[in-house]
Amino acid sequence: MARVVVDVMLKPEILDPQGQAVQRALPRLGFTGISDVRQGKRFELEVDGPVDEAALARIHDLAESFLANTVIEDFTVKVEEDAEVAEAAK
Repeated sequence: MARVVVDVMLKPEILDPQGQAVQRALPRLGFTGISDVRQGKRFELEVDGPVDEAALARIHDLAESFLANTVIEDFTVKVEEDAEVAEAAK
């Protein structure tokens, strides 16, 4: 089983009030040196079977039509290495 991650972020030209609220709070909490904060969404999809070009195309269509509002959001699709394989490689 493979994991595909879809990250959804507001487009750079779209105001991010939640990110701005976090950015304003950071200095009061003792965190300095952060010049910008943008908040987004992360979807982790567990995929049965191999993640080939056809599966990635279906996931891209899913992200474009359902997970992201492409008028105001951008998204990326990436395959994450299987946690068990990564652990065995250590």
